[in-house]
Amino acid sequence: MRRNRLIIVLELVAVVLLCCSCDNKTAYNNYEPVSVEGWERSDTVVFEDIVIKTTADYKEEIGLRINDAFPYLNLFLVVDQEIRPGNILRRDTINCSLMDNEGNIKGSGLSFYQYSFPLTALRLNSGDTLNIRVRHNMRREILPGIANIGMKISR
Repeated sequence: MRRNRLIIVLELVAVVLLCCSCDNKTAYNNYEPVSVEGWERSDTVVFEDIVIKTTADYKEEIGLRINDAFPYLNLFLVVDQEIRPGNILRRDTINCSLMDNEGNIKGSGLSFYQYSFPLTALRLNSGDTLNIRVRHNMRREILPGIANIGMKISR
């Protein structure tokens, strides 16, 4: 009898965790690695063939993970997007403020710091496919300290 109660309680806990962990608003969320030793300007981070399942208004966010080797307060990124069908092309440039004027980290974390920056809002249709390319636009050709670039698309 006691074992049956334990199994029932564990099943209920599993169901509650599954219900709480689902996020129907997120259409895409992925991070791609970048060489921490140095992200070259010519090295483009690519998020390919993102298929939209539901027609809705979406917001896009760029995610970053950096460490203490990153030498600047800000990071400028160029984001090129192709939306098919229709061959819609977009180019956005964003200024990612990573530290305050005293050099204090604005992100969260201990050895690697996580950031999220709004990119744009789009009306996407069911069946649309996105291809997104991200590159840095800094004066320095090779940027150390960037570990990952991410893309999140949500309703």
